[in-house]
Formats: sequence, structure tokens, C-alpha cells
Amino acid sequence: MDLSLIIGLISGALGGNGAAKLMPNSSLGTLWNSVAGIAGGGLGSQILGMIVPSLGAAAAGGGMDIGSIVAQIAGGGVGGGVVMAVIGMIKKAMAK
Repeated sequence: MDLSLIIGLISGALGGNGAAKLMPNSSLGTLWNSVAGIAGGGLGSQILGMIVPSLGAAAAGGGMDIGSIVAQIAGGGVGGGVVMAVIGMIKKAMAK
């Protein structure tokens, strides 16, 4: 497991819980917000690595600089927030 994926997973959990604070009606509870965020953070950081190849190459080579780390945090956090929000909206729609 490389450092960029770990950063993406952690920031995804934070992003999922952050999105739940902004949208309390879509919240899944702290545990499930974190789980959804971790899934989204992993996907977000991997997709970012594919879109911006220099980030993926820097992470794979072990040469992560501050720009790569910030980008991984942003990608993971946004991915985590998006996945949590989508799952929360689906849950809310199914409850009706």
C-alpha cells in the first residue's frame, strides 16, 4: 500500500464526515460517513493519479513533494464527500 493511497483514504474519511456536517439530512452516521468517505477517498485519489500522471508517478517513485500531498488530500477529501453525499441522497430517496 503506497503513501498516496493512505493519504486518500484518511482524507476521504474526513471528507465524508465533513460533507455530512454540511448536509445533515444526508448523514449516514459517523461510522458509515467514514466508510463511504474511505471508499470515495480511495477512488478519488486513484482517479486523480490517473488524470494527472505526474502525481501518480511521484507517489509510485516515493518522491512525494508537498504539492503531490496536497493534491492527494484534496482528491481524497472531495471523493469522500461526493460518495457520502450520493449514498446519503439515495438512502433518503429510498426512505420515502
